Amino acid sequence: MPKASEVTIIIPNYNGKQLLENCIATLERQTCTDFKLLVVDNGSADGSADVTSRVLDMDVIVLPENTGFCGAVNVGIRHTKTPYFILLNNDTEAEPEFVEALLCGIRRSERIFSCGAMMIDYHNREVIDNAGDYYTALGWAVARAKGKKCCDYENERKVFSCCGGASIYRTEVVQKIGFFDEKHFAYLEDVDMGYRARIHGYENRYIPQAKVFHVGSATTGTRYNEKKVFLAARNSVYLIYKNMPVLQLILNLPLILLGILVKALFFLKKGFAGEYLKGIGAGIKGASGCKKVPFRLNCLGHYICIQIELWLNVFRIAFSM
Repeated sequence: MPKASEVTIIIPNYNGKQLLENCIATLERQTCTDFKLLVVDNGSADGSADVTSRVLDMDVIVLPENTGFCGAVNVGIRHTKTPYFILLNNDTEAEPEFVEALLCGIRRSERIFSCGAMMIDYHNREVIDNAGDYYTALGWAVARAKGKKCCDYENERKVFSCCGGASIYRTEVVQKIGFFDEKHFAYLEDVDMGYRARIHGYENRYIPQAKVFHVGSATTGTRYNEKKVFLAARNSVYLIYKNMPVLQLILNLPLILLGILVKALFFLKKGFAGEYLKGIGAGIKGASGCKKVPFRLNCLGHYICIQIELWLNVFRIAFSM
């Protein structure tokens, strides 16, 4: 009998046929080809559902409508029978060692929940797009090392969370702590997932040996637009409400309010202050409908470690700007 695959690569796609074809071509050149490939198409109208590979063990699930990143990914996870799955954006090119390096990283310990790749700017291949995520007491999620030289971030390390654009996850832990929150639709769902894992005592790691080149904003078209600003603002409130117990929320509230003020001023300059504030309002209004992570006393040590990191990350991003 053939050896069972350890990992399924899930690629959510929406009207990205050419990007998807290019992404799959790079997966065909992996040093480790013992994986399943599952494309979940979000009701594309550009023929994306017909894209296939003659080399890989590939399936396509076609959804009737656009369910967002979270909806598509959750469909993929529910169809996954392997102990690990890799989430990969369609606008990426994976280096040949990508799959092998992520598998080596997550196999090292059962306490590792996720491992993220070095995501490199597609248009400037000497600088990083994402090397893991910071999350701060300001309520900000920040891509670590964005715009910095790749050569300065070649060491593996723990990170707060991994970017869902190119990361491997432990399937059984997702089934334990919950799937990606579809209330998010898109944006910050990966930070939310990593946060939940941290509360349960797992860790997330950055694996620089796994490299992908990332176009970025291929679906939304621009780094800042009305929909993206609104969703990210709304989801930032969901993230805080869901994962912080009441006492921790009260402790961080002054910094969270400061963070909202600074972001509002930033988006005022960009011309999106209205969308940002509408998103914050929608988040406050809709937070009660989110599934809050229950506080468990036996996780108190994890909460303390997380809180210390939230404070430290404020200084890390302040000195990296």
